[in-house]
Amino acid sequence: MPKASEIKKNTAIEYDGRVMIVRDIERSVPQGRASGSIYRMRMYDAVTGGKVDESFKAEDMLKLADLTRRPAMLSYIDGDEYVFMDDEDYTPYHINKEAIEEQTLFIDETTKGVLVILIGERPVSIDLPPSVELVIADTSPSIKGASASARTKPATLTTGLVVQVPEHISSGDKIRINTAEVRFISRAD
Repeated sequence: MPKASEIKKNTAIEYDGRVMIVRDIERSVPQGRASGSIYRMRMYDAVTGGKVDESFKAEDMLKLADLTRRPAMLSYIDGDEYVFMDDEDYTPYHINKEAIEEQTLFIDETTKGVLVILIGERPVSIDLPPSVELVIADTSPSIKGASASARTKPATLTTGLVVQVPEHISSGDKIRINTAEVRFISRAD
């Protein structure tokens, strides 16, 4: 069982008899307290989607939920539902857009390395790979002779995600994005 200080975003824990997915963690150190940090976690019920905000001390022990992760690819979008296809047995997994809203900016039909999170047989969320490759839909024109310097410009990707890219990158280029830090890594092959 991990301590509250060891929990990361998108971790599933058992809390109050329910399976909760941790979506956001805010660490604070109260002034004048002898004890350590306080971790405020915004969690969503994996089954109902209900939101819970709770605070934990750094040393509080939390129980990880029993989950299954299956490799899958985005197959298609049907209204507010994203349908993923299992890479091994081709099982379709239907996930509501609200459950994975933040992650949808990092995936398209070509994204590899996505894991669908299942509780029992029910898909509840996805795990993103450390990096993804996406195409730039719109950015200001590249500057001829610009080097890969520290100067950047905003670029809108085909999924709607906006990231800062070096000046020499142009529309239509395929780039690699770090999913944890939401930043440009390199140009993709």
